[in-house]
Amino acid sequence: MELSTLDYSFIIVFFSLVLGIGIYVSKKSGSSSSEFFLSGRTMPWWLLGLSMVATTFSTDTPNLVTDLVRTTGVSGNWGWWCMLLTGMLTVFIYAKLWRKSNVSTDLEFYEMRYGGKPASFLRKFRAVYLGVIFNVITMSAVNLAAIKIGGIMLGLEPWQTIVGAGLITVVFSALGGFKGVVYTDFLLFFVAMAGAIGAAYYLVNIPEVGGLDAMMANELVISKMNILPDLSDTEMVITILVIPLAVQWWSSWYPGGEPGGGGYIAQRMLAAKDENHAIGATFFFNIMHYALRPWPWILVALASLVVYPDIASIATAFPNVPADKLGHDLAYSAMLTKLPSGLLGVVLASLVAAYMSTISTQLNWGSSYLVFDFYKLQINPNATEKQMVAVGRLSTVLLMVLSAFLALAMQNAEQIFKLLILFGAGTGLIFILRWFWWRINAWTEISAMFASGILSILLKTTALGPLLFAADTGVFPTWGEIPFVMIVTTAIWVIATFVTKPESNEVLRSFYKRIQPGGPGWAKVVNDAKVDNVQIDTGEKWSVPSGIMAMLLGVLMVYSMMFATGHWIYGKTSSAMIFTAVSIVSAILLMVAWNRMKKDIL
Repeated sequence: MELSTLDYSFIIVFFSLVLGIGIYVSKKSGSSSSEFFLSGRTMPWWLLGLSMVATTFSTDTPNLVTDLVRTTGVSGNWGWWCMLLTGMLTVFIYAKLWRKSNVSTDLEFYEMRYGGKPASFLRKFRAVYLGVIFNVITMSAVNLAAIKIGGIMLGLEPWQTIVGAGLITVVFSALGGFKGVVYTDFLLFFVAMAGAIGAAYYLVNIPEVGGLDAMMANELVISKMNILPDLSDTEMVITILVIPLAVQWWSSWYPGGEPGGGGYIAQRMLAAKDENHAIGATFFFNIMHYALRPWPWILVALASLVVYPDIASIATAFPNVPADKLGHDLAYSAMLTKLPSGLLGVVLASLVAAYMSTISTQLNWGSSYLVFDFYKLQINPNATEKQMVAVGRLSTVLLMVLSAFLALAMQNAEQIFKLLILFGAGTGLIFILRWFWWRINAWTEISAMFASGILSILLKTTALGPLLFAADTGVFPTWGEIPFVMIVTTAIWVIATFVTKPESNEVLRSFYKRIQPGGPGWAKVVNDAKVDNVQIDTGEKWSVPSGIMAMLLGVLMVYSMMFATGHWIYGKTSSAMIFTAVSIVSAILLMVAWNRMKKDIL
């Protein structure tokens, strides 16, 4: 595929702006570790919200959505749509708690909530476990998507794509720090949205597809376009709807969708001006992420079924793509090759924007773990601010290199997504409860982390997985992997919690005094403190019940908006109007609930 001068102009201007922003803020960002990783905690909600949306654009997300749509239909997206429940729980309950904690990373929470050597081990181990291992796996999925896009659209070798895109990203990430990431995310958001919407509009109307009405009448598309799975297919309903909505959202840890908030979402909440800005940022992010943004990708995926009905047709059209990189997720890139000059440059710039936003965020977030939670604790407790920034920049480069090498060995984005979901199964409930139940201790998290990790490895790399979950010969249904890991892991951490000692009164009282979580789960700690004439309760009203009500209204509003958007696109006017009305009513009720909550928050 040949790029025109206009296309190259768009891409060059975009790269220049991004690098310019990184260089412009580099001096300020390098002045301290707080500036480099949290921008001095002065960020407004709208900028952080846009940054969250831009970060989760990613180059692998359109590929993942395309893979899901082509294999299981639009309804296959419930595997990640279910995370809206987690997101809304974070908005109305956990965002203010994270901002009140005033920690530098969410891992610092461990030595605030727990005590002694177990807490210290947990913080250091997860700094490497999440900051390096999980982070590198996540970035490798993004790099894999970039490799496929570069191979299909530009005929680049995998290493050429990684070196070209990765080099610019790691340079501006190392220079600009968190402020550079957030400022460029503002630009990247609008570029990525313009590219996604423009590509969807054009590709649905190319002659091979014939427009929206013709596409919707295609037999291959009809079988894939339903937002809900076929209710007569019990196994499908359980796999892609029941398990995600009933189990997965609260039981599994996943980057960007952590129950109780965490990772780079927590990093942005911690960088907010105050608690209200943290809440506003996460709320805006959840609306955009689930209700509106998926539809341009879904439309391109549905259109690809008309042009490339199977993997063989993709292979025929692009014979230079290595066999180990072929998959349904390639269809998105394949469709983009049909874009005209000018729009092609915008879309390529938007894909580069998505890539850079996600990778730069993951690099800065992972580097913050290595600096605050490992280097400063384990290697150099007396590190100066200059040394911490230097280590942050060095670790940024190393994380990029590791993820690039891993990406070259991978094949499919959906495989990575499912592996990460399984790896965190059973741990999510701890992240929800640890704020509101005093009995959770460091051993609870340690036992759950190792249990879910070991079980996932055994199921994916040994004969145990096929023995238990093979379609024809398995002991359990094929959809049983996540519930199995969740149940076993939960049983292990519950036992570990009650056979080990609770945290000391000093640790529990210090945490309560700082956070004021309230509720019956802390009644024993508060009452024991009163007996000892220690005042730890400020009388702040417990906001969780009203927060849960707001969460449910928020979920109803966003899902209604998501269904309404889809039905308007599909031309189902009556149902679209109903869903729109439901979203408006739920939004009004949410505003009432939110006004009641403000008294508790303020």
